Amino acid sequence: MSDHTPHYTGHRQRIKRKYLSAGLANWTDYEVLEFILSFSIERKDTKPSAKALIARFRTLGGVLEAAPPDLSSVEGITEHSAVLLKLFKDVAALYLKGKTFAGDAITSPESAIEYLTVLLKSVTDEEFHVLLLDTANRVLAIENIQKGTVNKSVVYPRKVVERALFNHAAGVILVHNHPGDTLRPSNDDQLATKAIQKALSTVDIPLLDHIIIARSGYYSWKEHGLL
Repeated sequence: MSDHTPHYTGHRQRIKRKYLSAGLANWTDYEVLEFILSFSIERKDTKPSAKALIARFRTLGGVLEAAPPDLSSVEGITEHSAVLLKLFKDVAALYLKGKTFAGDAITSPESAIEYLTVLLKSVTDEEFHVLLLDTANRVLAIENIQKGTVNKSVVYPRKVVERALFNHAAGVILVHNHPGDTLRPSNDDQLATKAIQKALSTVDIPLLDHIIIARSGYYSWKEHGLL
C-alpha cells in the first residue's frame, strides 16, 4: 500500500475476510455497523459513522429499529445508508418469520417468542398484532391491528374478528409490546383481552393467548392461567 492509499482500503478487505472466516462472533456492535456501511459508503472510512450511530442509538438493535430520517440525521449517514440499515432489520424479521412459522404449529408462547421479539422488542410505539392460526395451530397470517394508543376495548374486538374471519382462522393469539419495558398487564390490557375474547366467542373462534413483549422478556396470559 502506497503512502497515498487511504488506510481504510486494506481494512475493508481485512474485515470482509474476518467475516467470511468466522461470521460475526465476538464482534462489537459498531464493528457490525462499520461492515454494513462499507457496502453503502464508498471511498470513506465507515468507522466514525458506525461509532456515531452507536453513540446516538446505543445498540445495534437501537440503530436497526430507528427510522430512516433519524438515521440520516447522524453525520456521515446518507439516505442510501439509512435505507440499507432498515432493510437489514426487515430482512431479519422476514427470515425469522419463515424459520419460526414455516409449517410449525404454535403449541406454547415460546414457539412464537423468537420472531415476536424481533418484531416488537425495540419498537418505540405500542403496536398490537394478531397471529391467526388454522385448526392445527399453524400460522395463517400475522397482522398489525393498531399502532399507537387507542381505546383498545372498543377498536380491537371488531378488527380482530374481521381479520380472523377473513383469514378463516380457527384460533387467535394476541401480541402487543410495552415500550416502557414493564411486563405487567395494564387495566386496559385486561379489559381489551376480555372484550376480544367475548367478541371471538360469538363467531366460535377461541382466543388462545395474549402475549406482551418488552425488552426484559414476555408475559403470557396462558402461562399465568388467565385464559
